[in-house]
Amino acid sequence: MSLPSTADARPPALSLERRLGPLDAAAIVISNVIGGGIFFVPVLIAGMLPSGGAILFVWLLGGALAFAGAMAYAELAALRPRAGGEYVYLRDAYGPLAAFLTGWTSFVAGFSGAIAAGAVALADYIGRFVPAAGSDTPIFTIPIPLLPLIVSPKAVVALAAIAALSLVHMRGVGPGSFLQNVLASVKVTALVTFVALGFAFGRGDIAHVDGVTVLPMTGIMLALVPVMFSYSGWNAAAYVAEEVRDPGRNVPLALGLGTVAVVIIYVTLNLLYLYALPVGEIAALPGGRLVDTVAERLFGFAAGDLLAVFTIISIAASVSAMVLAGPRVYYAMARDGMFLPRAATVHAQFRTPASAIAAQGLWSGVLVLCGTLSQLVSYTGFAVVLFAAIAVSAVFVLRRREPDAPRPFRAWGYPWAPAIFVAASAVIVVNEILRNGSMALVGVAVIATGIPVYFLFARRQ
Repeated sequence: MSLPSTADARPPALSLERRLGPLDAAAIVISNVIGGGIFFVPVLIAGMLPSGGAILFVWLLGGALAFAGAMAYAELAALRPRAGGEYVYLRDAYGPLAAFLTGWTSFVAGFSGAIAAGAVALADYIGRFVPAAGSDTPIFTIPIPLLPLIVSPKAVVALAAIAALSLVHMRGVGPGSFLQNVLASVKVTALVTFVALGFAFGRGDIAHVDGVTVLPMTGIMLALVPVMFSYSGWNAAAYVAEEVRDPGRNVPLALGLGTVAVVIIYVTLNLLYLYALPVGEIAALPGGRLVDTVAERLFGFAAGDLLAVFTIISIAASVSAMVLAGPRVYYAMARDGMFLPRAATVHAQFRTPASAIAAQGLWSGVLVLCGTLSQLVSYTGFAVVLFAAIAVSAVFVLRRREPDAPRPFRAWGYPWAPAIFVAASAVIVVNEILRNGSMALVGVAVIATGIPVYFLFARRQ
């Protein structure tokens, strides 16, 4: 009788646990989508469109597109209930290079950069109550060539927020989802209360919500860019599909519930903004003054401190959702040998991709300390729409390639809804490249730096 080989004697790799229900996953979607955008993007939209009716139309149109994308992701997640979201879908539909580039962009900028930007914004709002927390005054500088790291009180607060949220999500899906559910519940409750009180007791004028006889299509297309960026994150539940119970049923349910909830909140908030202020006044506001001005106009007093507390909770929820979702992409990449090998491990006690969470936290911290590198989010913003569109198009590829594969959920409105989403996303990406060519070129360069890294990992395999 022969002895077992070392490989045979090796204990099986630990896997992630399926502990999330549909409401847990929907809370991740809501928290990921509703960040700071809804509090300043309406000012930009008001400058692009002439009437309240057109503004509401573009938010409804963006919501319909987001829902179409969510339903396509729902089919893909039910077909491939694995961690990683579009990394998995692009890998199986278009090959490993396309998949790696979406994962690379997520790590370098998409998740890590957004986490860094959110944490800095969080420190800014905390500075409203504790001025020292929002100070940019350097304490000391770490003189790394070409990449000096500047440590300031604001940076310390941002780093502490990233570290705290990362530790919570390392400790298990249970504690992480509990925190996420609490933050999402407070966020939604505060928004619903604000809207309800505004319409019930606020001093506004419904005449501001004037109708529109002709839709200005040029303005609609321009406005759709920031609107779709505001809706980005509707696919968040797909990243944690491997940790959702009965994913064939619950991931589509979570994507649908989360996206519909966000659309309702966004449309009613914009309706409240228009009830309080005419379009021209909204367009003339400074970017960060929209909610303060609306509250003052409706209720007759400045509710700045109260709204700042809500904004802190809202940003913390958004950062927490990204800290949870992002590492599932790097974990999936590492399992394929396309990321740091350590990131493929699951913590023996907590059953989380703890090393992937730590790697994301460290890079996010570097971006905080670099300051200007947080602009990576702006440079690669169009890539969020681009890779989502490519992932949605994978529905067509996999239906043709695997016609007999079991599909617990099929995308609603197929083939028209996903086709319209892909076409609209292509228009948005091209429009963004034409309008912000230099910024888009930098973004393309950031994405392209992943190509030699991909071949490095491929050669090691």
